[in-house]
Amino acid sequence: MMYFQQLVYSKSYIAIISFIIYHSSFIISFAQSPYQLKTSREITLLGAGIVTLGASLALNHSIDPLTQAEISTLSPDDINALDRKAVYRWSSSADQLSNVTLAGNVALAGLLAIGTKPMRQDFKTVAVMYIETLLLANGVERTIKGVTQRTRPFVYNPSTPLDEKLTRDARQSFFSGHATNAFATAVFTSEVFRHYFPQSKLKPVVWIGSLGLATATSVLRFEGGLHYPSDLLAGAAFGSLVGWGIPKLHEVKNKTDLGRRLDVQPWSNGTANGIYVSLAVFSR
Repeated sequence: MMYFQQLVYSKSYIAIISFIIYHSSFIISFAQSPYQLKTSREITLLGAGIVTLGASLALNHSIDPLTQAEISTLSPDDINALDRKAVYRWSSSADQLSNVTLAGNVALAGLLAIGTKPMRQDFKTVAVMYIETLLLANGVERTIKGVTQRTRPFVYNPSTPLDEKLTRDARQSFFSGHATNAFATAVFTSEVFRHYFPQSKLKPVVWIGSLGLATATSVLRFEGGLHYPSDLLAGAAFGSLVGWGIPKLHEVKNKTDLGRRLDVQPWSNGTANGIYVSLAVFSR
């Protein structure tokens, strides 16, 4: 059953991606790249990501797993009302499927970057921004996990195998890495696509598809007993912030007077394609 669900999901996902890339391939961009790299900024962002990720590895290695005696004293009554419902969930299938939906989000970003001409021509810039997004998102998220050492919901569940509870990972609940990565990738992908194809009617498709996958990932982490709602909400919020913020920092802002008055954008109505040109005669 699990294999069948993944097979159906994969075929549907490939069909959607093919549709987006096929239609995007007819949109020709003659405008300046919407993003630019600066050596000093990239060194700072990449350095910050590497430092936080390194710190998180050290912190996580220092976590002591719970003992059987400590586990026996845990009570769901000690958890707030919002999060308490998570302790009654446990599903290894949901856990595995959440990895598939997360991979789907990453695949969408990669396929759009490679499959559409404007993004492919600017691949280095897009790739550097995405690496910075992942490094910062994971570095901060994993560092906070190492500091808070929150016990995962399944540890409270008597139906969960004991060996699952006796690991370092069982004390790394807050906040969700899957939700962080899923929403960071979803917002990053949608924002970047929006800037490369500002007139495309496929923008809502990309937004809905990527955010839908991110939401599915979060729901599956909850159903698997791996995270509390607050873990997922925090991960979604932080991931979205990073996924939006990194492209924002790289936007091309300085234009010449002609560049401010001249707007050249690709145009498509689904059946015909062209170029939209607007020139402001009087500018402020």
